Amino acid sequence: MKKKIISIVLIVSLVMFPLLSYGELGLRSKSAVLMDYNTGEIIYSQNEHEKLEPASITKIMTLLLAMEAIDSGKIRMQDEVVISEYAASMGGTQIYLEAGEVQSIENLIRAATIRSANDAAVALGEAISGSNEAFLKLMNNRAKKLGMKNTHFINATGLPTDNHYTTAFDVSLMSREILKHKALYKYMTTYMEDLLVGRNKDDTQTMVNTNKLIRDYEGITGIKTGSTNAAGYCLSASAMRGELHLIAVIMNAETSNDRFNEAKKLLDYGFANYNSLILGRKGDLISTIPIEKADLRSIELVLERDIYALSKKEGKGDIQKEITIFDNIKAPILKGDKLGEIVISLEGKELDRVGLISMNNVKEAGFLLLLKRTLTNFISSK
Repeated sequence: MKKKIISIVLIVSLVMFPLLSYGELGLRSKSAVLMDYNTGEIIYSQNEHEKLEPASITKIMTLLLAMEAIDSGKIRMQDEVVISEYAASMGGTQIYLEAGEVQSIENLIRAATIRSANDAAVALGEAISGSNEAFLKLMNNRAKKLGMKNTHFINATGLPTDNHYTTAFDVSLMSREILKHKALYKYMTTYMEDLLVGRNKDDTQTMVNTNKLIRDYEGITGIKTGSTNAAGYCLSASAMRGELHLIAVIMNAETSNDRFNEAKKLLDYGFANYNSLILGRKGDLISTIPIEKADLRSIELVLERDIYALSKKEGKGDIQKEITIFDNIKAPILKGDKLGEIVISLEGKELDRVGLISMNNVKEAGFLLLLKRTLTNFISSK
C-alpha cells in the first residue's frame, strides 16, 4: 500500500513539474541571452554572467579574427595555407585535413563555419598569427577589447580543456561583432556543401551545417552551434525581420532540440514584442556650422554611424534628440573628425550617443583668401 502511495505522489510531481525551468520564459537551459543587434540592448537574460564551457561557439571568435584580418589586408580569401601537423591532429569534428596539404583561407573559413571543423579553425589561427600560441593571445586580447569580462580561451576550437570558459552575455558580445561582417552570412546560412581535401584533393567531404534553424526559421542570419559532454548543447542564433535583428544565445541545454527550441522561443519573444526604429543612417547630414579663417565658410556634420532605437510595440514614449556641437572648432579639420554628437533618449533614458563628423577636409584660409573676403564684405555692406 505504501509503495502505491509513493508512486502516485511521484507521478503527480512529474506532471506538475515536468522539468526544471528558469526565468519568466520557462527556459530549461542553464544560461541565455536575447540581444538587439542594432543597439546592443539586452532584451532578456538568464544567468547571463555564469562562466560555462562554450564548446564550438568558441569558433565565433576564431572566425571574427579571420574576418578582421581580411578587412585589414593581413590575409586574403584566396591566400593558400599549408596545413601543419598540429592542425591536422585535431580531434572531434573535422574535415580530415592532411599535414602538408594546401587550402585557401576561404575554404578554411567555410569548413570552420559550416561543419565547425576543428582542424580548419586551428589552421586559420596559425595563418593569421603564425602560431597557435600567438593566436590564443590574440583571441583573449580581442575578448577584452569587446568587454568580455568573464571569458578565457585556451584553444581556437572549443575542444574540452581546463580553464576554457565564457558566458552567455560575452557570447552575445562577440556574436554582435561578427554579424558586422556580412560576407560571412552566406557561410553561416549554408546548409550543405562539398569540399575537396587531402594533398591530392581526392577526398570529398560533405559539410552539413549543424544549425537546424537555417532551414526553417524565418530571417535566420547565423551563427554557430557547439556541444560537448561538459558544455552541453550551445547555440548562438541570429535572425532579422525588417529592421529588427536579434541574437539569441543558449548555453548548457540538456538536448540538441532544447537549444533550438529555446533559441526560437527567445527570437519569437523578441519579434513579437519589439520594434527597431531607424532614426538616422551613416552619412546623413545633421547640421551645417560656420567656421572662421578656413578655406570653406561652413562645415557639414554627418552621422558617424546608423542610429537605431529599440522600443516595445505597445510603447508610446517620445524619442528625443539632442545635438551638441563642440566649442572652438578651428581649421585644419580632416574628413571624419568628430566635431559634435547627437544623444537619443526615450522618456528621459539615454539610448544612444553618436558622433557627428566632418564631411569635408578643411584647410586654414590663406592671407589672400582672407583679404578677398574682407573686401567683399566691405563692399557688400555699403
